[in-house]
Amino acid sequence: MEEDRAYRGAAGVFVHLPVTSEEDRQIFAGNILTVVRAARPARVVFSTSGFPINPAVGGAAATLAAGLAGSGVSHAVIARELYLENLLMPYVIDSVRERGVLPYAIRADFPLSWASHLDIADVAVALFERTDVTGAVSVGQYPAITGSDLAEAFGAKLGRDVVFESITPEEMRTSIAPLIGDGAAADIAEAYQVMSTMQGRSIAPENSAQKLLGVTPRTTSQWLADMGV
Repeated sequence: MEEDRAYRGAAGVFVHLPVTSEEDRQIFAGNILTVVRAARPARVVFSTSGFPINPAVGGAAATLAAGLAGSGVSHAVIARELYLENLLMPYVIDSVRERGVLPYAIRADFPLSWASHLDIADVAVALFERTDVTGAVSVGQYPAITGSDLAEAFGAKLGRDVVFESITPEEMRTSIAPLIGDGAAADIAEAYQVMSTMQGRSIAPENSAQKLLGVTPRTTSQWLADMGV
């Protein structure tokens, strides 16, 4: 088939579903699986973008992860919680710089294993080299950190006091909709509403990149330095 030419004969394929509506993400996932099964590249590495890969929960990421597991193609799934780069969105970083306030739609004491796009890239490279590692690999800071910890790191980097401010998922939706569109913003707000009922989102150390690959994600301070914030 014409569509599988990009994957056919490839030593490795990296897959990252875009931030868009869930309906479109399901279409992308189905198309990717069709091409993988037809072209059978040597290795596929899929980053979940923080979406759940539990079949009981459902969703495009879970569909794609399950399909890769049943494809017979060598694969690994990069499972992360939240991207540190989310904190560079204008409504966040502008508030930090102008008001000394870091607003985000989590509780101040909510523990999270944050990771950077840079960490995902490091792990993806390692997974293409380490084809013996299969299945889900968790990527993120461990132990998990809180919103107050994030604010402290920003304050140390900027040389000023920074405090964390918990905002609602709806407030987040209205802030990001101009950047990514109403549909995607609504889906993200819904995900944060679900997350607000949890006790935290920490990676499991037993299947972490630290343990399986020897790759340690950046601290928030290291990430801020790498990004030139």
